[in-house]
Amino acid sequence: MKTTIKTLVAAATIACMSSFAQAQTSTTLQDLLKKVEQNATSQSRENQQREAEFKRNRDQQAGLLRQAKADLRAEEQRGDRLAAQFAANEQSLIDKEIELDQAKGDLGEMFGVVRQASSDAYGRISTSIVSAEFPGREEFLKEMSSDSKGLPNIEELRKLWVSLQTEMTASGQVSRFTKEVANLDGGKSEQSILRIGTFNLIGEQGYLIYDESEGQVTPLGRQPDSFQVNTTQDLLAAQSGFVPVFVDPSRGVILNLFKQKATWSERYHAGKEVGYTITAMLLIGLLIGLYKFVTLSAVGAKMKSQLKNVDSPNTSNPLGRILTVYADNKQADVETLELKLDEAILRELPRIDAGVNIIKIFAAIAPLLGLLGTVLGMIETFQQITLFGTGDPRIMAGSISMALVTTAQGIIAALPLILVHSIVAAKAKSIVHVLDEQTAGYIAAAAETEKA
Repeated sequence: MKTTIKTLVAAATIACMSSFAQAQTSTTLQDLLKKVEQNATSQSRENQQREAEFKRNRDQQAGLLRQAKADLRAEEQRGDRLAAQFAANEQSLIDKEIELDQAKGDLGEMFGVVRQASSDAYGRISTSIVSAEFPGREEFLKEMSSDSKGLPNIEELRKLWVSLQTEMTASGQVSRFTKEVANLDGGKSEQSILRIGTFNLIGEQGYLIYDESEGQVTPLGRQPDSFQVNTTQDLLAAQSGFVPVFVDPSRGVILNLFKQKATWSERYHAGKEVGYTITAMLLIGLLIGLYKFVTLSAVGAKMKSQLKNVDSPNTSNPLGRILTVYADNKQADVETLELKLDEAILRELPRIDAGVNIIKIFAAIAPLLGLLGTVLGMIETFQQITLFGTGDPRIMAGSISMALVTTAQGIIAALPLILVHSIVAAKAKSIVHVLDEQTAGYIAAAAETEKA
């Protein structure tokens, strides 16, 4: 009510002020009075409408409050009923569990044994290569080993027995089947696969592996040595009889280790620049040795032909050139003839021995380069130990490989170079020996002629 009075007073004040403003423009006081009365009547009508609207809203809010209180009491009653029902259900569950325990008796122990056996069989069968030939066997075992509280029935026990018996029987069989194989290049192809018990799968590429997560058969990322893979192909091609073959009794663990085994190419490249230098020296030394062996063999053949015809010296071979010197100085005294022949032999020696000592030098340098590679590899190893510690040996594997491989490469290069040097040196020495022998004979013959 006070609010209404204040509103009326404010309206009257505003009306008076408005009338006062208009009075300044009015021509008579009578016009001013009429305007004030009209404004007061209009303002009173608006105030009455506002008051009526407020009362209606007040009554409506009161009704909503009464409805909300009624809904609250209904929900509280419903909550009490649900709490009572929940307590009753809990008691019923307890009674049923007691009744179930009494009903199953000793079957509870069997339930635990069956679940444990199913869990063990699921872990073994899901990763077995037999599942590559018989897929989907593990789904039933997965359900049996789950947290289901129901007791297994006779049919489920029979399926468990058949699953275990199938795995045991397949472990002693060599079976052939056709399956899609995912190749390493991303493609897929149908191949004939040979299964050796629960040990290995063999295909056209050699040993295969079974990926249980994807349910796919793929070739081994890196096959074992060729002599082992060849036995698999012999077995794959065989139709009957006994064929020796390498199997992995660890169910693929050993075969997966072959992926980390370094090939001969990788071992060779582990020697890096030092190993490449040793290889270059080996090749150059072998080429020089081959060249000298061929040329010295040709010279030896020409000298043998010259020995059969000493009266007609040929300057295309060392012996023929020495015979020419002997023929030109046959009338000289023995000392002069000896000096002339020695001089002729000295002229032939550089041609005969050219390149032989290089092979010997390469044979001596190769092990030293290998030792240098070993030292460099150990230096790098200690640097990595300083930076990363010794927690992961694979970090040091590259440096240690260089240290060991270069030593082996130096020794491997030195052995054939020493052998080639020995052969070529012996060939050259035999040629020089023939020249010395023939020269000594000519000098002796000249000395006998001079004495006579």
